[in-house]
Amino acid sequence: MDKGRKLIIAGNWKMNKTVAEALDLVNGLKRELANIKEIDIVVCPPFTALSDVSKAILNTNIRLGAQNMSEHNFGAYTGEIAAGMLKEFSVRYVILGHSERRQYQKETDELIAKKALAAHAASLKPIVCVGETLAQREAGRTELVVGTQLRKSLAALSAGQMEETIIAYEPIWAIGTGKNATADQAQDAHMFIRKQLAAMFNETVARHARIQYGGSVKPSNARELMSQRDVDGALVGGASLEDRSFSDIIKNCVN
Repeated sequence: MDKGRKLIIAGNWKMNKTVAEALDLVNGLKRELANIKEIDIVVCPPFTALSDVSKAILNTNIRLGAQNMSEHNFGAYTGEIAAGMLKEFSVRYVILGHSERRQYQKETDELIAKKALAAHAASLKPIVCVGETLAQREAGRTELVVGTQLRKSLAALSAGQMEETIIAYEPIWAIGTGKNATADQAQDAHMFIRKQLAAMFNETVARHARIQYGGSVKPSNARELMSQRDVDGALVGGASLEDRSFSDIIKNCVN
């Protein structure tokens, strides 16, 4: 089915890979994926590997993403990284509000909204993550939780900025657990997100904005997930750490 939106599949390497390991992985991906034009391919290494990976993927079909950034442009923020610093390495995408940062670093929707605005100010495309816990899903609160995260995390963006923003729906109960949402569960959540975007912005934004699914995406389930009407790609965790599994996910989603 032609959704009018190009699939975007991004690998979130999290706190994995030395520079040497990162180069091994990305060189394998270059070989495996050189001929893929139909899908936007993004890798998100740790900060320490951005410079070397950036050089390694120059003039390829692979784009670079970062896993986080500060809401500030510069200043006395020890341990933080600004959007302008990411731009030096030709970073194009940045993951914001991943559930692990919401959980471990106590990031709030309001903070994520500031980061999203700062990303756009630097012409970076944010990948804004939303998703519910198992307890919230079992209590029937998925739409309430995800709706609130969307409203607050995207509150600062204009309609034009929202069209250049990617949403990643990541049910927290499916991240790294081996459980994944069924294709129908993913589609239901993505359809709800698209309706929310229409209500918050307009129908054009809702039609154009890309919504990724994240949560135990594997070569075996990628094609069925990506074939859903409102699923426009994947934010891949564990399976993106090995060139064969990540490239198989992408190849399985072509056409």
